[in-house]
Amino acid sequence: MWKAALLTLGLLAVLVDRVRTNDGHPSFYGVKLCGREFIRAVIFTCGGSRWRRGIEDPALIGEEAYDPWNTNAIPQLNGEQDPAESQQAWRDQTLKAASVGFSRSSRSPISEEVLEALRSADRKGRDVVVGLMEWQPDEQGLQQVLQLLKDSQSPDTATQRAVQEKLEQLNQFPDFNNYLIFVLTSLKSEDEPTRSLSGLILKNNVKAHYQNFPPNVAEFIKRECLNNIGDPSPLIRATIGILITTIASKGELQTWPELLPQLCNLLNSDDYNTCEGSFGALQKICEDSSELLDSDALNRPLNIMIPKFLQFFKHCSPKIRSHAIACVNQFIIGRAEALMDNIDTFIESLFALAGDEDSEVRKNVCRALVMLLEVRIDRLIPHMHSIIQYMLQRTQDPDENVALEACEFWLTLAEQPICKEALSGHLVQLTPILVNGMKYSEIDIILLKGDVEEDEAVPDSEQDIKPRFHKSRKCSAAALDVLANVFREELLPHLLPLLKGLLFHPDWVIKESGILVLGAIAEGCMQGMVPYLPELIPHLIQCLCDKKALVRSIACWTLSRYAHWVVSQPPDSHLKPLMTELLKRILDGNKRVQEAACSAFATLEEEACTELVPYLSFILDTLVFAFGKYQHKNLLILYDAIGTLADSVGHHLNQEEYIQKLMPPLIAKWNELKDEDKDLFPLLECLSSVATALQSGFLPYCEPVYQRCVTLVQKTLAQAMMYSQQPDQYEAPDKDFMIVALDLLSGLAEGLGGHVDTLVSRSNIMTLLFQCMQDTMPEVRQSSFALLGDLTKACFPHVKPCIAEFMPILGTNLNPEFISVCNNATWAIGEICMQMGVEMQPYIAMVLSQLVEIINRPNTPKTLLENTAITIGRLGYVCPQEVAPVLPQFIRPWCTSLRNIRDNEEKDSAFRGICMMIGVNPGGVVQDFIFFCDAVASWVSPKDDLRDMFYKILHGFKEQVGEENWQQFSEQFPPLLKERLAACYGV
Repeated sequence: MWKAALLTLGLLAVLVDRVRTNDGHPSFYGVKLCGREFIRAVIFTCGGSRWRRGIEDPALIGEEAYDPWNTNAIPQLNGEQDPAESQQAWRDQTLKAASVGFSRSSRSPISEEVLEALRSADRKGRDVVVGLMEWQPDEQGLQQVLQLLKDSQSPDTATQRAVQEKLEQLNQFPDFNNYLIFVLTSLKSEDEPTRSLSGLILKNNVKAHYQNFPPNVAEFIKRECLNNIGDPSPLIRATIGILITTIASKGELQTWPELLPQLCNLLNSDDYNTCEGSFGALQKICEDSSELLDSDALNRPLNIMIPKFLQFFKHCSPKIRSHAIACVNQFIIGRAEALMDNIDTFIESLFALAGDEDSEVRKNVCRALVMLLEVRIDRLIPHMHSIIQYMLQRTQDPDENVALEACEFWLTLAEQPICKEALSGHLVQLTPILVNGMKYSEIDIILLKGDVEEDEAVPDSEQDIKPRFHKSRKCSAAALDVLANVFREELLPHLLPLLKGLLFHPDWVIKESGILVLGAIAEGCMQGMVPYLPELIPHLIQCLCDKKALVRSIACWTLSRYAHWVVSQPPDSHLKPLMTELLKRILDGNKRVQEAACSAFATLEEEACTELVPYLSFILDTLVFAFGKYQHKNLLILYDAIGTLADSVGHHLNQEEYIQKLMPPLIAKWNELKDEDKDLFPLLECLSSVATALQSGFLPYCEPVYQRCVTLVQKTLAQAMMYSQQPDQYEAPDKDFMIVALDLLSGLAEGLGGHVDTLVSRSNIMTLLFQCMQDTMPEVRQSSFALLGDLTKACFPHVKPCIAEFMPILGTNLNPEFISVCNNATWAIGEICMQMGVEMQPYIAMVLSQLVEIINRPNTPKTLLENTAITIGRLGYVCPQEVAPVLPQFIRPWCTSLRNIRDNEEKDSAFRGICMMIGVNPGGVVQDFIFFCDAVASWVSPKDDLRDMFYKILHGFKEQVGEENWQQFSEQFPPLLKERLAACYGV
């Protein structure tokens, strides 16, 4: 009998009694019942899970006689009606449980009989009472659902896993969602974490399965939400608000027309909880659906909502005031028409709240002003002096969140044209405020374990690997950085007096903040700081030995910001001492210092390049020793430092002594990592740089590295194929594995040159490359075209048979919307045409018009312009007859793009091409001949035969127009150009 009574979680049988319809006629719902089914039906009619007749609340189904969008004046509540926020612990506990997911319980908290009852109910006429009856739970089933919810809060992994499995089973039965909403809204005797957890599980179900909810279940949930939006518990109100927003986000704003009018009318309630709960829900809807609310699809409800929200800026409850500002703030960046129509009222209302006692209100006021600075600065300019004074106060607000929002104001103002004019008179106040904000707080030091000097032997936790944010300090430093870029040396009179006191202060916390200040202004104030650097750099190098780890780490960063100046000085004065101390810090006992030193050294490598060659042995000894010393996170940064070193010194690394130091630990890591380990990414990138630098020195290691890269590409493509065919059964692959493998293959091809031929001939890389070039992910195509270009240079006989298939794909990817893809495709075409020669002729039409369009496109990045110009020149070099007719369409931007690049082989081939095209179509260059002259003059030392080509064109043009016309023409030349052409070419 007990088992039969466990009929839970939904309608478990059919009605065997008669119910009357609205017109009074009897209606029978009958099936033949016997045995177990009969027992279930009897239990059901005796008070089990059932729907019963209910009278709908007219206030909640939109049948009111009054206007649902009535914007009555709001009632003023006294302060006592704002309940204390006493539920924080519960909220934290519940939200934590929700964030983990309701995943993981030892034994099944709900019996198999219950599941069987659900299945039985699911097969019967569950919808006999659609919309007419009010659902009530079965008591015993309810208790088991509650037990499931309590078990889901268990820290035990096995318990959590069992709960997750049971939830997945129960979610097959939509009636389960009735229990969840019942626990959330009606079971007020239950503890709040359990009720809220029930709501959050329901929210997840709505997110995943709402389209499968029967209409009666969906309507029941929506009605219960609106009925209980004013729950006495802030935690439950917030959970209901989240649930309402989630339902709305599933397209229900259009099909739940009463939602917004009812929430807005509930704002007028005399009950604080109802008003606050409705505002909380509205705020979440505004956050999630701001564009939809400002569209015609909903008949522009903002026209009523914005004025309504503005009324509540004067409400006596700070929580309500805060909600009102937060709601309006959602529509600033999108310039919602309803807000723009009320913009002056909005700004006046913000000013009225400037001195509000509540920190959340002040935070939202600051946020609003920051956004208005971006979109409606015209309305703020008349009040700018007062706004700046207000933000100076708020940047020092005792509440860190308010100070952080206020600090964003300076970052945003720095991007506005009026910044210099508006802020000049306030720098004397602002500078010390920002500098003061750059000190570590006591809580920062505790969280950073500032007193722990040696932790290198402690394995990294997940927390160590995640980025760290010390928000206020970081924001202050960023603000000072951008202002230094605006004001340059004008900032220094306000800053230098402060800096001297900070940098030499006995308190390490203050000294550390001074070093941060010095680093923050490095880019903007470099010229003004140069006179002080001979004294400051040795002081900073000395700080690398400070007893405090946080001082040592910030000194590494600041020194890296001045690396360009250090490298410009004689090596013995600063570079050698800095390099020596940074290498010591790379082996520091503190992980934070190791990280900062490794990153700083990578920056120094980029600046110093071949200046480091004399010290390579010492540098490699240090970096290789770090392999055995570093924990997981810093190992990834070490790979970057090694890769950057290889990029910076290039072929100088290709010496047996260096190879024997560097390669064994790298290959050991390579062998240690599995194919699916994401630590492969930085290691592959590092090896790509090393292979390119070592050239033939990488040969002993190339075969296993090459084969593994091909395997990674092949595996990823196979996974992508399976996923595209059966997305329900297979996961989408992580294509980053394929991208870094393609990049390493590029490095091998570039470094090994012709030696890669054997490896390519033994693999199916060309087939794989054909697939990669057509991948939907731009980054995959970008790396594919880079590899294609490198293979073209290294082993063209393997590429040539595929050209007919490859060229149309390359032409399709000449789309500057994807800059890097377009750039690499353009470069690859240029390399192919140099190998193809006259055989390129059939493919010219596939690519030429796109290239001409790109070179004439405004705001095209410099690198893409240069590559496009070189490729057009190379096409003209191999097929001048085909390209010369369109010479007038590109000659001017072609010349301006290539005038500033250094002499090299690519520039040489491009200029030979332009000369050959001028030979075919001399008239094509006449209108822009001055640009050609300028481009020719940009050459420092062209090869003799290229110099002859320039000479013939210049003198041919001079002879064609005559001496007198040439004199008039050359009078337009800038003096330097005239002088250079006369000296080099005698014209």
